[in-house]
Amino acid sequence: MSARFLKKILKEQEQQKQRVIEEEEEEQLNGEESESPDSSSRPSKNPFDLLNEGDEEDEDNFDQVDELEVAHENLTRKQEPPSLKSSATAVPASNNKSKKKKKKKSKEGSSNLDKHETPLDVSLDTLSLDVSSSSHQLGSNKPTSENTKVHGDLVKQSTQSILQVDPKYLNVENELRRIFGSKVVKSFEKGNQSSTSRQVRGGRRGSHHIRKTFLISPSDHWARWDGSLSMEFLETKDGYNYFRYTHSSSYDQAQRAFEAAQAIHDLNGVASVLLYHPYHVDSLITMADYFKFVGEHQMSADAIAKCLYAMECAWHPMFTPFQGNCQLKFSHDTNKPLFKALFTHMKNMDRRGCHRSALEVCKLLLALDSDDLMGALFCLDYFALRAAEYAWLERFSEEYRSDSSLWMFPNFSYSLAVCRFYLEQEESSRGSCADSTKASSADLIYQALMLHPSVLKKLVAKVPLKDQSWTNILKNSFFNSDQIGIPSLDHLINIYVERNYLIWRLPDLQKLLRNGALLLVETLEHNKSEAKDWACVRKEAFSSDKNEYAHLLVQDFSDTVQTLPPDNLQNFMVDMREAGQIGGQVANPPAGGHAPPPRDVANRNPLAVLFESLLPWVNYGDAGDGVFDENQVNGQDQDDEDR
Repeated sequence: MSARFLKKILKEQEQQKQRVIEEEEEEQLNGEESESPDSSSRPSKNPFDLLNEGDEEDEDNFDQVDELEVAHENLTRKQEPPSLKSSATAVPASNNKSKKKKKKKSKEGSSNLDKHETPLDVSLDTLSLDVSSSSHQLGSNKPTSENTKVHGDLVKQSTQSILQVDPKYLNVENELRRIFGSKVVKSFEKGNQSSTSRQVRGGRRGSHHIRKTFLISPSDHWARWDGSLSMEFLETKDGYNYFRYTHSSSYDQAQRAFEAAQAIHDLNGVASVLLYHPYHVDSLITMADYFKFVGEHQMSADAIAKCLYAMECAWHPMFTPFQGNCQLKFSHDTNKPLFKALFTHMKNMDRRGCHRSALEVCKLLLALDSDDLMGALFCLDYFALRAAEYAWLERFSEEYRSDSSLWMFPNFSYSLAVCRFYLEQEESSRGSCADSTKASSADLIYQALMLHPSVLKKLVAKVPLKDQSWTNILKNSFFNSDQIGIPSLDHLINIYVERNYLIWRLPDLQKLLRNGALLLVETLEHNKSEAKDWACVRKEAFSSDKNEYAHLLVQDFSDTVQTLPPDNLQNFMVDMREAGQIGGQVANPPAGGHAPPPRDVANRNPLAVLFESLLPWVNYGDAGDGVFDENQVNGQDQDDEDR
């Protein structure tokens, strides 16, 4: 072999390796759903994606990746020692295709094994080895309380495992690449970069290091993290580590200024707080609400992302929330901003169509505080259905609570029927027999209608369902009322209809709902006592005469974006002359604090200054971060006009 031919082969090998690396990176960025440990095999298309305007990415590139991997293996064999090379070349070339198929099957098999990993107690039940009986055989003289404690620990571990968060799915960009394709997302990003090139040239991008976080992707033009927030470890109890956010002295001073401005509804005072304390989380949440009301949704999302960035930078080294073993109680006032920001971030991702990412945030909300004062449990089923995580939702309903009462809630009673309906379709498409231990979707929708009949009338009006058959069904006295008469249950039904009505716009699910309602009407004609039995079950499950969920607002679970008219926005702000006085007091930095900003903001409207500070080419940070030069930007504008 000549030296020239050897160089040519080595060059081709390097090119092939580079192509394989690029394809693997693109495949990893796509964030394919088959890698999820909680999901099982599912159809290639999610039926709920028909409710959105985006199309799914083509999956043919995975076969190309396999072919490149096989080519890469063949090239690497040429570099092996002669003995290994001779044994490798003894295999006919026609087997390359079969090897590719075997490799693909082995990948699927390993992923299926990962998907079907079950906790210890479930595995023991499968092997007919009960936990309590085995422990009794090993030590029958142990007290019963120890056996109960062991079982409680197993249930707790199961709850922790079902709420584990995959950080890979928290990245919205990954899901956008999976939905629209890497090429579309890259072209969109390049378009944004070219349109803002003039802005970046006049700014201070890259002047300091931005920490990488899991919850959001921080922007390069954000201010340096000031360390004003921190987190302290409280205790370890029942297998959970408890934490709480703490404030520094400078943050407490900013908090007092914020509360003074909030008491008189002074938005300019809130804005002036952010000029000198850019990571004051309560002020960021307030400004995010204001931006949302005036229609600036991107600025609202950026303010929430900035809030999450600050709170993640303050995490304790022992704080591992993605494992489901940490508690951050909502009862502590310093912890509340994180829950509010996560809930708003979850809704923002839902509006962008990133339901898989929204599901992970919802799991995180539920894992951080088991009391669930934000109501994450009442929208978790919606995100699981929209993300086609049917197997995970069914597993969650079985393992989350030991008393198995989750199906009594309106959202889970109906969503589990939808979940079982699509799992039955998957089983029939694979040609496998249905699981005899599971109730059918027809039985589940029948039970849901019996337990919560007022949902049907609300869904018919909200979806809406205009077929004549629904009019005939609603004439039945069982479906005539839209109120149960139980305050807690009626409130949860309103939340479910407001959150999940989009799901029932699919024809297949409308047919499932209609067949269940017709079967119920037919059953009640022959046996009216069954309705009374279900009414007793409903009354026992929701026995309180008060609305236990009154703290959850129905509009917080809506997919519509609320706006305020200009007249009401004026009430959100005080008179500019009064705001100037209050803002001047708030804007003065504390003694020994940060140096005055490069620009003079004392005689300007703080709200206008805040708008400018959110732009990447304006500097309101420390003097060392660079100085805003109006002449430079104006000169750049003149150059652009001359060109």
